[in-house]
Amino acid sequence: MKWLTGLSLWLALAPAAAMAQRVTQDAQTGAMTWTTALNGVHFSLTQILPAQADAFYVNRGFSESQIRAYSASCVFMAVLRNDTAPGPVHFVRSDWVAIINGENRHIDTVQQWVDRLAQQGVPQTALLAFRWAQFPPEQEYKPGGDWNQGMLSVGLPPKTQFDLRAQWDVAGEQHTATLKGVTCAQ
Repeated sequence: MKWLTGLSLWLALAPAAAMAQRVTQDAQTGAMTWTTALNGVHFSLTQILPAQADAFYVNRGFSESQIRAYSASCVFMAVLRNDTAPGPVHFVRSDWVAIINGENRHIDTVQQWVDRLAQQGVPQTALLAFRWAQFPPEQEYKPGGDWNQGMLSVGLPPKTQFDLRAQWDVAGEQHTATLKGVTCAQ
């Protein structure tokens, strides 16, 4: 992972305007995290390995076969935090897109996943646990550190590289942050 050390050094030495994104790797799991901050808002994606997602949901009432499609669908832990924005941060997750080779790709909603899983006969208690673990479909965060985290499936095969464009507004003013070179875990 010498390239990662070089990348971190380059990012640390880059001018402030170009330093919109940071990439780190967990030494124990190998999971990568992409982080940016824009106008007082922190946004990050951390890979969730398929085996981690399997274990999490099997322990909440899913069978391995019921959760397999989700855990293999490029899952991340998404974090959005309003550190110092000049007002509440509001987002609608369905406005976010994955960009692959210049093409925008829709990200399945929480409800679309719940509907698919319900068709497989997943118990209601497991579906409730699933819904609560997901990054919310819409939320508002107050200044001063209000935040949330949750799982976000991008719906791509393992090892796929893409950019993720997230949008939110602060007091009606639209903001966009793009995490570049995000890679699905394997």
